[in-house]
Amino acid sequence: MDRIITLKELRPELPKVAIAIAEKLDRYIITKHGRPVMMIINPEDYEGLIETIEILQDRSALRRIRKARKDARAGKTISLEALRKRLENV
Repeated sequence: MDRIITLKELRPELPKVAIAIAEKLDRYIITKHGRPVMMIINPEDYEGLIETIEILQDRSALRRIRKARKDARAGKTISLEALRKRLENV
């Protein structure tokens, strides 16, 4: 869940904020004078964002994603069992 907190409020609450980020996967938007100045997120969220950016920068991967979405909308799918069999042969 995204939470908004001022920089002034953050200072004394930092230990609690750190626990909420680590245990509840909360995200904090830190504001100063009513404007966002930073965001604090869990390292796993950060890694996921970086991985997504890298995938979106890979034109080949992006083409495969678009084709997969198009195929799925057209009903060109296989069952989970068929997928498992296919993967066993890899």
